[in-house]
Amino acid sequence: MPKSKVLLWTRLKNRQMHGERFLRQYGVDQYVLDFYCPHLKLAIEIDGESHFMPGAEEQDKTRQEYIEAYGIRFLRFANPEVCDNLDGVCQMIYDEIEMMKKL
Repeated sequence: MPKSKVLLWTRLKNRQMHGERFLRQYGVDQYVLDFYCPHLKLAIEIDGESHFMPGAEEQDKTRQEYIEAYGIRFLRFANPEVCDNLDGVCQMIYDEIEMMKKL
């Protein structure tokens, strides 16, 4: 598992994020989500270098739209964003969870 995913997983596991349970490598049909909170239907994706190659943006868009059709909401972060600003990324996730719980 890439460093960025290991770092984020240390903050998501064991219900550390607003008491919500996150799963790693959760499958939705033929796709696999990096992290998923079943209660909130929230996916967190960490985009590595392959996501910035030619054609990858369109593939990601198609994949995300397919998964969103299941009512799953996405948060996306790039590897460097997680590695360089883990606290900020966690705050964004926490804020999103807090907002979703109010709905």
